[in-house]
Amino acid sequence: MHLIDFVAIAPLIILAATAAAVMLQIAIERHHGKTAVLTFVGLAAAFMELPAAARWTPLSVTPLLVVDQYAIFFIGLILAATMITVLLSYGYLRQQNGHREEFYLLLLVAALGSAVLVTSRHFAAFFLGLEILSVSLYALVAYTRSRAISIEAGIKYLVLAAVSSAFMLYGMALIYADLGLLDFVGIATHIQASLGMGQSIILLAGLGLVIVAIGFKLAVVPFHMWTPDIYQGAPAPVTAFVASVSKGAMVALLVRLFAPIDLYQFNALFGVFAALALASMVTGNILALQQTNVKRLLAYSSIAHMGYLLVAFLAGGRFAVSAVTFYLAAYTVSILGSFGVITVLSGKDRDAETMEDFQGLFFTHPWLTAVFTVMLLSLAGIPMTAGFIGKFYIVSAGVKDGLLLLVIALVLTSGIGLFYYLRVVIAMYSRLSEKALSVGSPYRIAVPGSLALSVLMVFLFWFGVLPTAFIELIRRMIG
Repeated sequence: MHLIDFVAIAPLIILAATAAAVMLQIAIERHHGKTAVLTFVGLAAAFMELPAAARWTPLSVTPLLVVDQYAIFFIGLILAATMITVLLSYGYLRQQNGHREEFYLLLLVAALGSAVLVTSRHFAAFFLGLEILSVSLYALVAYTRSRAISIEAGIKYLVLAAVSSAFMLYGMALIYADLGLLDFVGIATHIQASLGMGQSIILLAGLGLVIVAIGFKLAVVPFHMWTPDIYQGAPAPVTAFVASVSKGAMVALLVRLFAPIDLYQFNALFGVFAALALASMVTGNILALQQTNVKRLLAYSSIAHMGYLLVAFLAGGRFAVSAVTFYLAAYTVSILGSFGVITVLSGKDRDAETMEDFQGLFFTHPWLTAVFTVMLLSLAGIPMTAGFIGKFYIVSAGVKDGLLLLVIALVLTSGIGLFYYLRVVIAMYSRLSEKALSVGSPYRIAVPGSLALSVLMVFLFWFGVLPTAFIELIRRMIG
């Protein structure tokens, strides 16, 4: 490796160094505020290093990693979302008993694993990044040990993620047995060269097992069963991180792995992804209709959103990659804002997650009501929000490439989604319950949480009202 290589991966190095610094700081002195500040500063330093790293792109750093404009964009998105999560977590953890500092250490390591995923160009790096991310999430999901539901969620995620890793390793083994390759470019080149001559059963089986592993992390149907339980059981800021950073990293990896392959000529792969997209859009929205728990409602809706992303992914080409990237950024802002409101309203003993917790919220917290309303409308795809532009982008990509059935399903299921999002909105603007009137307003919102929600609101309207600059940025980064 040369000096340029170290400059290119400097954001990852800074993340790892910050994790080490936080660990040392915890060993020397336990202080929640200092740990949170050190974590935020390290993330900000890694983010500020991105322009310097971008000057040397594209650059292959060892056979395992590639730092290009695409990777730089997604690393930036991961770092920004993690900084927002830190701000949201501070007030939430301040109410909890026990040690709080290790939470930030685990969050940094999970962000590092996500960054490794988006820079991967080899299955070895893919597995390394996935395990760094997953092992951190096991502990984060079960972090509030005093709650039985969190322990249950952590155990479920541990077991199912381990099974997912087993599928991926077996898939990698089959691919290597057939091709003798593990780098993404080499695999795509071989598949393209052999089109029309038939594909090996071993190769197809290997790719199928890898898709199963990716499908689990994206929570697409039929690999979605873990999602509502983990979303409900995990601490609210952890749920926000899983819904945004973890899934965003896997979407970036999915595009890097399969975008070089012309799915239209590879009917088996195209059919699998089309079935996953359709099943996720329909199943996610129908199951969300039946929920009275807001965290579970957002969990099922996230399954549908992954189906929407797969529609753009199937369209193929640079326009489709731009559509996936924009929608993912819009979804990240919207879902972080939604779970951000849940986080700041959550108490010591449990999270704010039932419809009753939000009934009459407008009369006690009009600002939070406005934020949550806008975030939910963005997830529903209402005009003037980032979610609308993202869905319009996806529909354009789908129509452009003739995916009419999937586009029709997207439009129809989005209409279903609007119904259950409006149920939450109506609850917030409805009259206060007798219980709420007698108890009063128990919520004290920490300044960092308010700052995070304000920043998310700005970006939501920027992406929705003036999206041109951001779209041009994405097109330049995609190349």
